[in-house]
Amino acid sequence: MIDLTAAVLPADPNVHAAYVRALERLPANLPGHGYEPEGLEELRETVAQGYRRRGLATSPGQILITHGAHNGLVHLLRLTVRPGAPVVFDHPTYPQAIDAILAAGGRPTPVALPDDGDGWDVDSLVSACRSSGAPMAYLVLDHNNPTGRMMRAPDRARLMAELKGSETLLVLDETLVELTLSGPPALTASAVDAPRVVRLGSMSKSVWGGLRIGWIRADRAVIQRLAQSRASFDLGVPILEQLAAVELLTDGGAALAARRPLLRVRRDHLRAQLAQRLPDWTCPRPAGGLSLWVRLPAPISSALVVRAEAEGLRLAAGPRFGVDGAFERRLRLPYTLPEPVLDQAVDRLAKAAKALGRRPKPATAIRGRLLPVY
Repeated sequence: MIDLTAAVLPADPNVHAAYVRALERLPANLPGHGYEPEGLEELRETVAQGYRRRGLATSPGQILITHGAHNGLVHLLRLTVRPGAPVVFDHPTYPQAIDAILAAGGRPTPVALPDDGDGWDVDSLVSACRSSGAPMAYLVLDHNNPTGRMMRAPDRARLMAELKGSETLLVLDETLVELTLSGPPALTASAVDAPRVVRLGSMSKSVWGGLRIGWIRADRAVIQRLAQSRASFDLGVPILEQLAAVELLTDGGAALAARRPLLRVRRDHLRAQLAQRLPDWTCPRPAGGLSLWVRLPAPISSALVVRAEAEGLRLAAGPRFGVDGAFERRLRLPYTLPEPVLDQAVDRLAKAAKALGRRPKPATAIRGRLLPVY
């Protein structure tokens, strides 16, 4: 079975080496009790340095270490959103974010990404936040998952300027911010800031998901409230993983520099294979991220996923990335696997599409609606 539900990379040798060095440093932390509700000071300073390099003045007191970015979002939802309150988000978006909003009792309030371009509808985002009185907006502006698009700096500045004075907390998921593959790096555009902006960071997409290290960058008062409230949910992040994260974040960017060319080649390879085997599919070339957001010739995504499973290919249907049954004409295809495996995946996908035929019976539901998608 080839699994394309996960847009993630395996660990490279740097991860093992970082754990070896972290184990050597662990004894210095053993005399303490090991509970760090905000995270190790050393890691928080390392993360803060990364923001300062981007032009965002940041102190360790503005950083909270979490079990990945998703855990950070859950903490923010628990702190900010009351049952029935609207939460605005760009549509499509990361599926587990929608699940988290629903689990917190929030009311998902989608704002569609323009289907015929590569930007955002800033006016609609602002209108949705202000008219609904949403306490939170969750946006993936830096290589949106699943589309890979990136919001331009002028649009960011306008978004934040027009939300000035709003009660909406703007939560920016930046887990893919370092994975620009074409054009200017997202890090430059993402330096636009405002007081009610909270940023989620993670090492899951850029380094390794098994590390489970993420963080929240926010105003000091927000971080203090989060550190106090998390005790009822979790008691912090393991020390060894935090020490390994310090090692990985201080490598000067060497690991990422090696991964970007690999991803660029795999992205272009997958697009070429799809163009050859499935020429009636439309595959835009994303500026970054880890996946293609493919347009299908008919609303067959759910039916195609069911058929592909029988061919030995596991996929996430387009509707998994939205609400109310949207995106039956879309399919997310990660390009994180080696080229020979991608070739096999496209072969199985082509067989599934052929077997489905031009006039498939619509699939009204997919078994396992809450399928984890990474």
